[in-house]
Amino acid sequence: MSSINIKRVSKLMSLILRHRPEHIKAVLDENGWLLIDELIKGINKKGIRLDRTTLEVVVEENDKKRFIISDDGLRIRANQGHSVNVDLELQAVQPPDFLFHGTVPKFMEAIQNKGLLKMSRQHVHLSTNRDTAISVGSRRGKPVILRVRSGEMYKSGCSFFLSENGVWLTEVVSPEYIEFK
Repeated sequence: MSSINIKRVSKLMSLILRHRPEHIKAVLDENGWLLIDELIKGINKKGIRLDRTTLEVVVEENDKKRFIISDDGLRIRANQGHSVNVDLELQAVQPPDFLFHGTVPKFMEAIQNKGLLKMSRQHVHLSTNRDTAISVGSRRGKPVILRVRSGEMYKSGCSFFLSENGVWLTEVVSPEYIEFK
């Protein structure tokens, strides 16, 4: 399978497993899992040839490690980024003192006024390094990198979660914890 098809399948899997399972007439369980056989069957009905081997390649080669296969090998889910309500069963953990968020200039005024909001997703996404934040921000234009004082947030009672693929998640980041430089 060519890399362009793998990318196409990955995008479709993201759509289904994070935002619109109904696209293939599927329903995620309360923890975001879907039977792999159901996902493959649904994607095949959309005219895209997918088999178990190709699905495993998509999971393994996805640069952001967006997906995880269950320990029993029967189910799959997205690691984070859901706009549908699921419980990823993540435990709150202490974050590093600083985390980063990539955005673009057009959102800066809103961020300065209201902070980082989860918008249609379940959490605000943060990274441990500037390079990842640059990559995220670059998807929408010239990136602006914000440094978040996550250690202070944690000490003030804010909860943080670490997804399976290393993305830090929290409910909201107030402007007082963001360094606008």
